[in-house]
Amino acid sequence: MSRVVAPGRAMRLSYGIVLRQLITRGRIVALALVGLVVTGVAAAVGAADDRSDPIETGVRLISDLGFTTLVPIVALVFASAALGDMREDSTLVYLWLRPMDRWPIVVGAWLAAVTVSLPITLVPLIASSIAVDGGSELVGATALAGTVGVLAYSALFVLIGLLLKNAIVWGLGYVLIWEGIVAAFGSFAARLAIRGYTRSILTSITEVDLDLGDLSLAVGVVVPAVASVVALALASYRLRVMDIA
Repeated sequence: MSRVVAPGRAMRLSYGIVLRQLITRGRIVALALVGLVVTGVAAAVGAADDRSDPIETGVRLISDLGFTTLVPIVALVFASAALGDMREDSTLVYLWLRPMDRWPIVVGAWLAAVTVSLPITLVPLIASSIAVDGGSELVGATALAGTVGVLAYSALFVLIGLLLKNAIVWGLGYVLIWEGIVAAFGSFAARLAIRGYTRSILTSITEVDLDLGDLSLAVGVVVPAVASVVALALASYRLRVMDIA
């Protein structure tokens, strides 16, 4: 009988394998360019002389470009591919057949997606918050909200990558249709939109009102964390029961 792989070792194994397959030149360059565009827009706004309130201007720019576009799209590209690509090309079977629990595989893949997504999103967003002269409050709010967003979106999209084919399409549907349209018309839908929690973090720290940003700082941090755990648990269950071989 094969010796069962310890959870810590299994997680490191999954993390290393997934990280190597996620880091491709095309993905990194394309998404880094998106981040540069966001920073360029922020620099142009920061250079303008007609801003009455730099903090409000910065919050709205970070929210509209960063947390509406950059954070969810970057997380979608990497997290949906973390296990989804391996399932599609049948290489996931090499992890699946090893004598180890499924949850370390999922957590390792999620951590790999987060490892790549965080710098690609946080560096340009923090640079943007500095460029618009929003002060330390905006920088701190951007860093916290960006981290929470990447962690939560990555967990959700790892799950979608295991559940559905064409995960990019389904993920874009969630980001553009659910978060962009449906969440604006009902409180229940808004509570199922990660964007509402990242905006609430911005609002709570900077005191600049944003649509969907009416939750407390604690709720803005805790609920996405709980949702991430639930998504990873569901992904672990899915990996355990699915037929890969």
